[in-house]
Amino acid sequence: MFSYRIWTRAFRARHWPCLLWAVLCLFASPAWADDSTTALTLDAATRRALVQAPLLEVRLAKQDAAREEAGRAGALPDPQLTFGIDNLAIQGPGAFTAGGDTMTMRTVGLTQVLPSRTKRQAQRDAAGANVEQAASTTAMTRLAIEQHVAAAWIGAWGAHHEAQMLQAMRREWTVDVAVAEARLRGGTGSAADVLAMRMEALDLENRIDDATSREAQARATLGRWFGAPVNEPLADAPDFAVLPRDEPALLASVDQQGNLLDWPAREHAAEAALAAARAEKHPEWSVGMNYGSRVRGLSDMVSLQVGVSLPLFTRDRQDRGISARAADLDAVRAEHDDARRQQTEVVQAAWAQWDALGRQVRRHLDQLLPQANDRAALALAAYRGGGDIQPLLEARRDEIAHHTDFARMLTDYGRAWAALSYLLPEGNTP
Repeated sequence: MFSYRIWTRAFRARHWPCLLWAVLCLFASPAWADDSTTALTLDAATRRALVQAPLLEVRLAKQDAAREEAGRAGALPDPQLTFGIDNLAIQGPGAFTAGGDTMTMRTVGLTQVLPSRTKRQAQRDAAGANVEQAASTTAMTRLAIEQHVAAAWIGAWGAHHEAQMLQAMRREWTVDVAVAEARLRGGTGSAADVLAMRMEALDLENRIDDATSREAQARATLGRWFGAPVNEPLADAPDFAVLPRDEPALLASVDQQGNLLDWPAREHAAEAALAAARAEKHPEWSVGMNYGSRVRGLSDMVSLQVGVSLPLFTRDRQDRGISARAADLDAVRAEHDDARRQQTEVVQAAWAQWDALGRQVRRHLDQLLPQANDRAALALAAYRGGGDIQPLLEARRDEIAHHTDFARMLTDYGRAWAALSYLLPEGNTP
């Protein structure tokens, strides 16, 4: 376990092999973690968010609703019960009475509509597409939550370590201020040098406050997904140089990635709508029976009816609906193809960013940070020997800038890693 004190001593001693190893360890281990508190890993953060996210509960509820609707899709409509009076006399002595005429009957009947088998199958297909779309939306929501939580976790992790790195440089600035004050007391320096050093030290404090604020903001984002404040320390970060899949594998699986998961369901829904439009050309049958009760002494009556719809003017009715739904299906398929191309572009761009950031991180670690630190050490030695303060101020500014750039670049590297690692549904992510 690498400690903050070891990093500070390595930094102060200018021992670069130790320093480079220290920086690596600093970004790979929770040096600031309290042993009595369990550190929050990235994997644990995503799992906790999935358990406690209300948005995912919404998606699961809608998925249950879609399954319930599918259970009744394609069923026969409810039968219709009718009752009334037939052949009611409106003139004569028995007008408006149930027994006023021998033809008058009290009737009760039952009618059942029988949609075509094709229409009922289209209804079942549409309901199945809705279930499929609800399930894919749930999977997309899970992936989105994982991506948001991973980005927030990495943001908090990177901001914290940026603050740690800057805090470790306070001692260097304390030495610089002390040297400037010593030269002022010895008559070889000036008050302007001391003020300049103190102002730069205050700028360093501003940078530390900024990093601390960004950590708090990222933790607030985590708390939004957890439903509670996130106060525990963060554990080791994953190895950002290693991805679960290479670029060809990711490009070959674009149809299984989050942004494309619901497109098959959209196509199936459009196909079901087209099948329903075609089913409108099939006649719809109905059967019914009425029982009529007449006055005492006369026999009761039973009536049977069979009805059928007559799609006679299909050219201007059903055929137009079929053409409209076919056009909708073509549009959905074209949009699916465009979304597939767009996702391919996203994967390629994300891979290029991750690859470039990896090279930049290694370049900073192997070359820029050691050179910036050596330059600051040489400038301090020259100033101690009576040189001008301006080269030291410039070297210190560049040193802070390079360390800040490195910390933020490493955070961006982690986010680029997460963008590629959480492209596929659960079971395919690291």
